[in-house]
Amino acid sequence: MATFLSREVCPTIKNILLLDSEGKRVAVKYYSDDWPTNSAKLAFEKSVFTKTQKTNARTEAEITMLENNIIVYRFVQDLHFFVTGGDDENELILATVLQGFFDAVTLILRNNVEQREALENLDLILLCLDEIVDGGMILETDGSIIAGKAATSSNMDDGASLSEQTISQALATAREHLTRSLLSYLNHLIYRWCFAAIF
Repeated sequence: MATFLSREVCPTIKNILLLDSEGKRVAVKYYSDDWPTNSAKLAFEKSVFTKTQKTNARTEAEITMLENNIIVYRFVQDLHFFVTGGDDENELILATVLQGFFDAVTLILRNNVEQREALENLDLILLCLDEIVDGGMILETDGSIIAGKAATSSNMDDGASLSEQTISQALATAREHLTRSLLSYLNHLIYRWCFAAIF
């Protein structure tokens, strides 16, 4: 018989933040109701950025406390990565989540971790967030697995992600999907007509 751990026993993540060098959002995901409004979330992000901006977290992750939360963070180029947990969470688990997110973003951006590249690949970064944590529960911390799942989720039939397609390629793909849908519908109608004609 399988034993399931309750939410109180499992480590939980309150949010994952990716901010730029001015403290503005690049990609964020909240899993806790501690910040019920958008203005509360923005105020928290500003507080986190203000508290950590003068530190040197470029070579390895740093840890700080803010408003009864543990925040593990790391800076690369003009991007600031943050993972927040409650004050009773294990810092090593939070650091592992941060490292997994950082590694996945590094792989997705092909080692060019900077704001411009992140914005161009925002869809993949948001998919990474979905692969790492769901509802505060940690799903995956291996960066290569996270990046692989995010890339697989975003791939279309021709193997190129939306961000890598030109407008003409995107229109051609849309036209192809529409044609397939129409043909499928016509085949269904012909089949029904033939079946009704026999009986």
